[in-house]
Amino acid sequence: MLAAGLGTRLRPRTLDRPKALVELGGRPLITYGLALLRRHGIQDVVINLHHHGAALVSALGDGSRFGVRIEYSHEDPLLDTGGAIKNAASLLAHEPDFLVLNADTVSDVPLDALIRAHRERDAAATLVLRSDPDQTRYGLIEVDTERRVRRFLGAPADVTVPLTPYMFAGVHVLSSRVFDFMPSQATFSITRQTYPAMVEAGELLQGFVFDGFWHVIDRETDLQRAETALLHTKPLHFLDPAKS
Repeated sequence: MLAAGLGTRLRPRTLDRPKALVELGGRPLITYGLALLRRHGIQDVVINLHHHGAALVSALGDGSRFGVRIEYSHEDPLLDTGGAIKNAASLLAHEPDFLVLNADTVSDVPLDALIRAHRERDAAATLVLRSDPDQTRYGLIEVDTERRVRRFLGAPADVTVPLTPYMFAGVHVLSSRVFDFMPSQATFSITRQTYPAMVEAGELLQGFVFDGFWHVIDRETDLQRAETALLHTKPLHFLDPAKS
């Protein structure tokens, strides 16, 4: 789970804490992701740390209070999304594939169906995609009629088959093959560097379209919208009040 970011767009809330510990609906953001994982039987969790990392370790501990087992991957300096995953490779190497979630995203993605779709097609990566009025703000991911990713953030430009644009929802399943496409430098983005390289190489990147509950908390307005949405959705089906 990616939780190392500086959270600059949520200042001053994030001046004294990591964004993952900013509260939404009376509970830290990251606990929604932990609850979703637990709901789908995923107990082994790796969390990357940088900004106020000690506070996150103090809040979550070994994960037992949340029904999971947590290991931490420390970053200094901050490594961006691709570098974070590469830095944690030793903690992931025993798995043929693994799930990556952003700690600032609250969603009700059916992880069991996502993982099943990924394995059925032996995809190099399966990305949760969604239609959204703000999708150009996040960068377009374009898929063909079989939901294979054909264009990633505008590249390659010469695709001739019909494409449907979506946005990436910050949840993905990765095959260990992804490490073959990671550059040698320590700091890099998986969406701006690794995934475009994989598309260019003909690797199967698959889209998994999801239109259910989803909110990413980037800015104060996002937090306010998510608070309102939770009032009408609460409790999300995966939340266990006994593990909060």
